[in-house]
Amino acid sequence: MTTARQTLRPTSAQLDAADPLAAQRAAFYTPDDGQLTAYLDGNSLGRPLDVTVASLQSFVQDAWGSRLIRGWDEQWMDEPTRVGDRIGEVTLGAAAGQVTVGDSTSVMLYKLIRAAVDSQPGRDEIIIDRDNFPTDRFIIEGIAKERGASIRWIAANPAAGVRPHDLDGLLGERTAVVVLSHVAYRSGFLADVKAITAKVHDAGALMLWDLCHSVGSVPMELDAWDVDLAVGCTYKYLNGGPGSPAFAYVNSACQDILQQPIWGWMGAADPFGMTDAYQPAQGIRRFITGTPPVLAIQPLKDMVELIASVGMDAVREKSIKLTEHAMNLADEMLVPLGVAIASPRDPAERGSHVTVDHPLFADVTAKLWERGVIPDFRPPHGLRIGLSPLSTSYAEVELGITAIRDVLLELQ
Repeated sequence: MTTARQTLRPTSAQLDAADPLAAQRAAFYTPDDGQLTAYLDGNSLGRPLDVTVASLQSFVQDAWGSRLIRGWDEQWMDEPTRVGDRIGEVTLGAAAGQVTVGDSTSVMLYKLIRAAVDSQPGRDEIIIDRDNFPTDRFIIEGIAKERGASIRWIAANPAAGVRPHDLDGLLGERTAVVVLSHVAYRSGFLADVKAITAKVHDAGALMLWDLCHSVGSVPMELDAWDVDLAVGCTYKYLNGGPGSPAFAYVNSACQDILQQPIWGWMGAADPFGMTDAYQPAQGIRRFITGTPPVLAIQPLKDMVELIASVGMDAVREKSIKLTEHAMNLADEMLVPLGVAIASPRDPAERGSHVTVDHPLFADVTAKLWERGVIPDFRPPHGLRIGLSPLSTSYAEVELGITAIRDVLLELQ
């Protein structure tokens, strides 16, 4: 039976017709083999842009194929910081000279967390929530063992996320660094970066934010929020491709007091001097270690420029509308089947994915993939609907959630 609320709500077709960003969907590569019906996993791996096919070919033929080793002197040495500056400007609210691209998220986390711990003698405690992404927790466990540090665990409600008051009783004079995710990978909860960072600073500690599930979908003001450190990946909403390199943000106020632990030639003051001893470079370059992954950096540049052309505020507005649409559809089609919505209802506390829980969702996800409907699954029961604002239509969301309902009915 159709309710009055359903009748008044715009349809998917109406939302797509009124979408000011609808034209951007044409920028993304779409296979014509019929294998993709609805892509609901942009929070895990973004779709490639059409322009990237051409830009990669051009890079291979020209910058690499024609210029060869000369490319290092002509442009590649500065690629990690040049692209880092652009990511900072377009998506992070960061002034130039504070972001570098390279390494994996795990390696970047290690370098910055270890540097934060080592920079503060007498402070030997690291704070993180128990429901944070595994690599964040594992890296911290390794550093704690390596440095003889202690871990203080936040036991926040996973669905509600970490709030400022959850740090009460944990922060103290021994706290070295607090590590939290801006958007929680399970629930999509959006943390209050400004308030939490201020609270950590009041205790004299450093704050590191994991931006993997927020960069490119949620506007940020890292400089204005006085964030010390941040790490993020580029293969989700920045569409850099599988295994594309991570980025590190190091506030300019912290750069001279932190010594990153993996000393490599590209982070040295004179990389081609072949010096006997390591002397770190000035500024953000000191956080580079080895040869930057120049080829792997190229695709994400295309997406950063697409985001720049529309602006992060417009991206966020579309993200909120998409996730709201997904939750409304889930309420109508999935909740009556025993599904629970495990993401915040308040859009101010929600990133760009919605998680729904049901004991059968592992099997449901496998069957959906066979049909070209692609969400992802996170144990124990979470199916994540990841909505990349520039590549996802409202009709695609409805098609996907309808398929979730149909498969769930088949299995019940």
